[in-house]
Amino acid sequence: MARTPLICGNWKMNLGPHAARDLARAIVHGLPEVPFGVAMAVCPSTPCLQAVLDEIRVFDRLEGGAQDCHAALSGAHTGDTSVEALRELGCAYVIVGHSERRADHAESDATVKAKAATAQAAGLTPIVCVGETLAQREAGEAEAVVAAQVKGSLPDGVAGDGVEGHGVVVAYEPVWAIGTGKVASPADVDAMHRAIRATLAGMMADADKVRLLYGGSVKPENAAELLALDDVDGALVGGASLKADSFLAIAKAAKTTG
Repeated sequence: MARTPLICGNWKMNLGPHAARDLARAIVHGLPEVPFGVAMAVCPSTPCLQAVLDEIRVFDRLEGGAQDCHAALSGAHTGDTSVEALRELGCAYVIVGHSERRADHAESDATVKAKAATAQAAGLTPIVCVGETLAQREAGEAEAVVAAQVKGSLPDGVAGDGVEGHGVVVAYEPVWAIGTGKVASPADVDAMHRAIRATLAGMMADADKVRLLYGGSVKPENAAELLALDDVDGALVGGASLKADSFLAIAKAAKTTG
């Protein structure tokens, strides 16, 4: 089934509001070079959201998202961000369950699931991250670990993104390839994405409608080979999304449905 590719930049804890606005402006300037049929989004840190969303608001080809949210709609949760606030700002996406949050903040699959469900109910599309460590891969446990994360982290009754309701996007990011310069081989990515698709098929009737992104040291040099894989529907890009030219080059490498 044809799925619209999504190229999403995760800027992590980088840039201040002024630099983030300038980067967003540079990406917008290069959008005419990106084929129609490729969706794009950027997820700056929370203090930069307002500046970035104001900059891109009139450009429907580039959407904004947040890097995390709380599972509760409101309350005494100092330092956290509600989905209602993100929606009011104009976010379309929110990343949940990134391995850095799972590790740094001890987030469980249940926590990720609760955040994804709250985001979905508020009209945001959660980008649910899954991925194994190097030790788990070397022990031959990679597919089992990721399948368990998919089953435990996706909200109940999830639908394919952009098809029924607001759905969900799944991003496979092997922990050992994030920010290390190491990249899973195309064969490894293909096998894992097929395994994720099979896991989804056991959870829902419209598994073929869910976009699966690959993340982990994606660069212009390897983007075309990775994005050409049948079950890779885009990329969650870290370091390479911090420069407009490299981020746009990755987007231009995406396969289109038209």
